[in-house]
Amino acid sequence: MPARPADRPDAVSIDPVSIVPSRRDPASADTVAADPVSADPVKSGAVHGDRVASDEVDRIVEAWARERPDLDFSPLQVLSRVARLSRHLDRARRAAFAASGLESSEFDVLSALRRAGDPYQLSPKALLQQTLVSSGTMTNRIDRLVGRGLVERRTDPHDGRGILVVLTVEGRTRVDAAITGLLAGEAQVLSSLPTGEREQLANLLRRLSLDFD
Repeated sequence: MPARPADRPDAVSIDPVSIVPSRRDPASADTVAADPVSADPVKSGAVHGDRVASDEVDRIVEAWARERPDLDFSPLQVLSRVARLSRHLDRARRAAFAASGLESSEFDVLSALRRAGDPYQLSPKALLQQTLVSSGTMTNRIDRLVGRGLVERRTDPHDGRGILVVLTVEGRTRVDAAITGLLAGEAQVLSSLPTGEREQLANLLRRLSLDFD
């Protein structure tokens, strides 16, 4: 199959408001098994002028601390909020991908190809390493994307037995639109934090995640 033109695709406009998740988690507090936070609102709540706001995690941990004063709930001060925020971010991701006609699993493959740079191609092995799925799962994802015209399989010119997965112009248009919408939604989630606090939070989370990467 001849290569598709590498012209830059037209920008796709996405309304950021449509992909911003609600700041209020509709889930019942009772469904969050590990959602405590310090009972001290000064330590755990957000400060608004002279008033300290508390959240659902504060209320949950206060109840737990009352019932189990023998336990240290400090780990939950952080991780229960991370868990709650992850649900908001998951909704933002799904909305951004849906607006571009993609599923999350499809975005993972397309974004890996897009990040690779021109000519936007990777071997199936390289895609496996970046997406951390099984070879069978990756084959199914590639088959689906090929069927949708978002990627192509081509013979590796440096290895006649090898295959390269190549991003098409349509695939590039979709993934560019999806990442634009996703960033708009995530920026809205973080809008209450100034730049310095965002950087501080990112550094702390990086230190924590290095133990698992």
